[in-house]
Amino acid sequence: MSLRVVGTLLGAARVRAALLALCAAALALVFAASARGAGGLYISGAGYGPGVGMSQYGAAGYALHGESYQQILSDYYAQTTIGEVNPRHVVTVLLRAGGEPSFSGATRVAGTRVRLHAGTRYSVLAAGAGLRLVAAGVTVGVFSAPLVVRGRRTLTLVGSGRYDGALTFRPSPRGQGVMTINAVGLDDYVRGVVASEMPPSWPAQALEAQAVAARSYAYAGTPVSPDYDLYASTRSQLYLGVRAQTPATDAAVAATSGQVVEYQGIPVVTYFFASSGGRTESVQNVFAIAPEPWLVGMPDPYDDSLHNPYYRWRRALRLRVAQARLRRLVRGRLRGIRVIQRGVSPRIVRAAVVGTGGSVSVSGATLRSLLGTPSTWMSFTTVTARGVQTTSVPAPEPTTTSPSAPSPTTSTSTPTTGGGGLAQARRAARTTRLLISGSVFPLTRGARVHVEQLVGGRWSAAGSVSPVATGRYALAVAVPGRYRVLYAGVTGPAVKVG
Repeated sequence: MSLRVVGTLLGAARVRAALLALCAAALALVFAASARGAGGLYISGAGYGPGVGMSQYGAAGYALHGESYQQILSDYYAQTTIGEVNPRHVVTVLLRAGGEPSFSGATRVAGTRVRLHAGTRYSVLAAGAGLRLVAAGVTVGVFSAPLVVRGRRTLTLVGSGRYDGALTFRPSPRGQGVMTINAVGLDDYVRGVVASEMPPSWPAQALEAQAVAARSYAYAGTPVSPDYDLYASTRSQLYLGVRAQTPATDAAVAATSGQVVEYQGIPVVTYFFASSGGRTESVQNVFAIAPEPWLVGMPDPYDDSLHNPYYRWRRALRLRVAQARLRRLVRGRLRGIRVIQRGVSPRIVRAAVVGTGGSVSVSGATLRSLLGTPSTWMSFTTVTARGVQTTSVPAPEPTTTSPSAPSPTTSTSTPTTGGGGLAQARRAARTTRLLISGSVFPLTRGARVHVEQLVGGRWSAAGSVSPVATGRYALAVAVPGRYRVLYAGVTGPAVKVG
């Protein structure tokens, strides 16, 4: 083949490519004008909380099935027994990290001869490395830290509530005023936790299991700071002081006074949470700590008790919303999320956020935090859909003159068609196609994309198709209307076509 012929062929190829590009551009314009698209990240999940230790709904279910609190704790914390500690053991709880706290109910400053009046409101202000105690604008005294006040009954922290024990004040290490810490006996602390963490109307044996778990967590846990043992929030366990005390929960604390969960005779940390979804998880698959023999994943048969709203749940996010929440983890445009590793329960250990520009590995805990889901027991499906109306017109016949063809000026007996007639014929041959197209991710073996049409207020089957290897699909529909897409148990977006 000569170079001239090769050049001619390449030139023709370039012309064809240019024509194809023009056609593609025209088609894209038609598509953009007629497509109505939507897409979402659909999440199916179970449970609420990290899934390690005791499920509170499950504990209630066990109690409803006749199990004692000792049996409940043994079911959730493997190979453990019940031991006892001093119920008056003092724990310290951070109530406020800064500010200028005010209190009442105190009668003395511990370690000094200063007497206070229970009915007077006092404020504590930072004074360099010390603390200034003020009442009605008058300085009562300046004290070295910590400043500890006690009363005959409960103490009131203005804006927070009443607390047993003592209030301890220290300068905030961040220079943001004064920290307020509650120093309280172990059982009094637990009285402020149980009703904060579990409804007091729940079965007594469940409340007693909760009391022992809360006491064990407080007693055996590592202090979160040199200045205090626990947070008053769910970063430790929710503690609301006297306002959380109820007759039912106080009875549960009294019935289990001083009791803790032990492994081989040593009190241990007892995690708990709202709902397992039917199976708990081993601790090392949730928290960045070593495995513990009493915190292993196991079946939780009664977690669906009391109409548990978290036992099974679903969430749907628009793709742009999901991409915004996942932020830096998305390369390009979000395609979906692929699970890489699950724990002994279906909770996610690692997953990949897949974008058009690549994928990024992420932990299940990070996914839960960014997406705002109840737990890491999740499955993901991405479905996009758009209604497309395309119109095609047959190309005109090329005009050529061959040597054997009659001359254009030669009269024949065959009638001719004028230009207007040709345009009319081409319009009559115009073809309109209605399509539902889009993509799914990830592909599920054997699953088909089903399309339904809204007819008379009800959804009716309009057809189905298998997606190709890239996840794309397209299905022709007969008439204009509103359609929706179903895939792998997920009801996807509804779109209009035509």
